[in-house]
This record gives sequence, C-alpha cells and structure tokens, in this order.
Amino acid sequence: MASATKFVSSALTIAEMEARKIRHDSSELWMRAIQPALWLVVFGSALTELRSSQLTEGNFTYLQFMSAGIIAQSVLFVAILYGVRLIWERDMGMLTKLLSTPAPRASVVVGKTLASSVRGIFMAIVVLGLTLVLGINLRLDPLDVLGVFSVVILFAMAFTAFSMTLSAFLGTQSRMMAFGQALTMPLFFASNAIYPISLMPRWLQYVSEVNPLSYVVDAMRSMILTGVYTQVPLDIAAIGVFTLLMMVSASLVLRKLVQ
Repeated sequence: MASATKFVSSALTIAEMEARKIRHDSSELWMRAIQPALWLVVFGSALTELRSSQLTEGNFTYLQFMSAGIIAQSVLFVAILYGVRLIWERDMGMLTKLLSTPAPRASVVVGKTLASSVRGIFMAIVVLGLTLVLGINLRLDPLDVLGVFSVVILFAMAFTAFSMTLSAFLGTQSRMMAFGQALTMPLFFASNAIYPISLMPRWLQYVSEVNPLSYVVDAMRSMILTGVYTQVPLDIAAIGVFTLLMMVSASLVLRKLVQ
C-alpha cells in the first residue's frame, strides 16, 4: 500500500511540474493550433465543395466526418515529438537529476505522459471550438465530450510514451525530430481520419486495422458524430492495450537515455 501511494504521489508531482511549464509558456500550443485550423478551414472546406458521397459514412458533411480525425491528428503531433523535449532535458542534466531521485521510473513515465495529455486536451478543445465557429454540427453533449477527453488522455499518454521510447534509441534532437515528423503522416493517412477505410486499397486496409489511430478516431467519431457506440468498447480496449504496452516500453528503456 505504501509503495502504491509513493508511486501515485511521485507521478502526480512530476505531472504537476510538467503542467506548470505549459502555464508559464503556452505559445507552443497556440502555434500548433494553426495546423488543425488550416485542415478544417482550407482542406475540409475545399473537399466539402468537391465531395462525393463516398468520402463520408452516413448522412454527414465532410467537415463533420473529418472533425474527429483532426482532433486525433492534433494530439498525435503534440505527443509524437515529446521525445525531443526529453532529449533536451537529458542534455541539460535535468533528466539525470530526476532519475536519481527515489521516484520509480514507471512513475516518471506516467507523470510525464499525464502532463502531455493536458496538451492533448488543450488541442481537442481548440478543435472543438473551431467546429463551433465554423458551424459544424457535432454531438457535444457533456458525456460525449468527456468521452472524447478520456480517449485523448489515453492516446496522448500512449504516443508520448512511444516517443520517449524512440528517444532512448535515436539519442539526438535532430534524429528524433526527423523521425517523428516522418512517422506522423503515414500514421495519419493510413487511418480513417480523413476518409473511410473502405476507400483504401486492400493492403492499406490491413495496415489501418493495426494502426492505433484508427481506433482513436473511430471511438471519437462514435461519440461526437454518429452516436452509435457498439464498437466503442473494442476501440477503448485496443487503445488501452497499446497505451499499456508503450508505458511499459518507455519505463524499461528510460534509463538508457542517460547512459
């Protein structure tokens, strides 16, 4: 019981320290908000004018259909590059000091990923706010919005932990930046974020079935668009398993980063 209390206390302390950095300097997040705005205002609006009924599933506009995908994309871009920040902390000696404390490595990972999920929720709020400004009709019932935030937290934690794992092997900020940027587009386009899986070639459909982003988008789309929740338990289970695997992986390799 004492060890569990220590773990939770350490994780929350680290999360609070990381979240405090966001409060002191949120300019990075506001700059990142430009990208989802461009996707909705420019890309989405253009395809709405040109759209075929094949671009959506059900009786929805294309902007409605892609909104969940843009939330997922925004969170992904924030989380996947967290490893750059971690390498910077190592280079400044901050990570070495943190790992020398009695805090378990796993609590360090949990704390940092929880703080990253705060960034993810910020991006989700920005995108949902944009949908209101653009008049995109979504299901924004409180329980549905809370469900979206819950998925965002899991998703942000998973890909932050994944980024932390990558940083231990890539070792430098430039490599981490290049690899993270190269990885986001394949993950994004090999998912159901901006078009239905049924439109993909057969081989890409198989890829999308193992792409965690597809499950994230499907769960959020069910909550804020279709209102059909039959696949949500499977989506949440898949996201949860992926998150757990990434957290364990990051915990195992974290010390490698400072060796």
